[in-house]
Amino acid sequence: MCPYSWDVPGGVRSHVADLALTLQGKGYEVSVLAPVEDPDTLPDYVFDGGRPIAVSYNGAVARLSFGVRATRRVRQWIREGDFDIVHIHEPVAPSSSLLTCWAARGPLVATWHSAHERSRILSAGYYVAQTAMEKIRGRIAVSEAARETLVRHIGGDAVLIPNGVRVADFRDQESVSLEGTQKILFLGRIDEPRKGLEVLLHALPQVFGALDRCEVIIAGPGDEKEYEEFIDPNWGNRVRFVGAISDEEKRRTLHQADLYVAPHTGGESFGIVLAEAMAAGTAVVASDLPAFDRVLQSGKSGRLFPVGNSQALGEAIVELLTDADQRQTLVEEGNIRVMDFDWDHVVADVIAVYEAVYTPGEKVEEDLRGQVVGRFASRSIRFSEERT
Repeated sequence: MCPYSWDVPGGVRSHVADLALTLQGKGYEVSVLAPVEDPDTLPDYVFDGGRPIAVSYNGAVARLSFGVRATRRVRQWIREGDFDIVHIHEPVAPSSSLLTCWAARGPLVATWHSAHERSRILSAGYYVAQTAMEKIRGRIAVSEAARETLVRHIGGDAVLIPNGVRVADFRDQESVSLEGTQKILFLGRIDEPRKGLEVLLHALPQVFGALDRCEVIIAGPGDEKEYEEFIDPNWGNRVRFVGAISDEEKRRTLHQADLYVAPHTGGESFGIVLAEAMAAGTAVVASDLPAFDRVLQSGKSGRLFPVGNSQALGEAIVELLTDADQRQTLVEEGNIRVMDFDWDHVVADVIAVYEAVYTPGEKVEEDLRGQVVGRFASRSIRFSEERT
């Protein structure tokens, strides 16, 4: 169960897709339920979970599906699936994931992706979370930050299994570059302040003043006009907004970049795109968020700079683009580090969780009590939010 829209790129959506493909490659039959804007874009293994709506969640704008129609889709998926296991991602997100917790019973596994220092939804909707989590037999967290969120807000614990990357998909991409031009890549939703695009843009006068032949590629959905005030007309076409890109385009663009920059300011529990950049053979510069620090081994496999410090980011970019040896060292360390996140390795731990919760002959079934629980829990969270 993927809570986020299938046709909008994102970390959880990529995680679900890669896990499904990896399991299929090992002989498992996999069905994914996900909301989608255009059902014609879905691969054969994804079941249409209904049209999503944009809501604010975890410091971002998420496209989720919730309500009566979404509940019908969930129940249809469960009835027709004849599943041995249902794996729910972000189980208490206000989405089809939560609906699946209410609507299903049997061998259920859940993965926590998000990290919240404080969560109004989880605090106000404690009962909602409890009605969902009491049915989960196997709990997974993709990072220590995600695990701490579960422990702090819900209780209990989870096994730590990191996000995975299909490393082979990022290798052997065609390299195309303008002679002598170095490419800096930003990848993420530009309409989410926590992705830190402004931090990078504030660093560009310093970068362009020191480097004559480099360009910045900004990939991701959002309105580029919101950043016009940060773009110096004298830069010409050295800053390019390319909009949303497909997974295939992402792999190719990462491979062609000299530096991938992740200036995020918060709200990250892992940082899957860092691992993707390392898999593509691209040196990484990232803010020193705890999650990024862990992925990059405190600077061993990627350069870190203080969160929100544009001057430090500019210095790091200039230093790495003028020192090929240092940049190559980061690439080599990244190639080693990313193998810890290769799905061919990580999937064994996920399968072990499945085996731990599964009883031969048992199937996931509809839980008719879920309708009653869902209505009561929904009223509970609304009441709690009013009190908050």
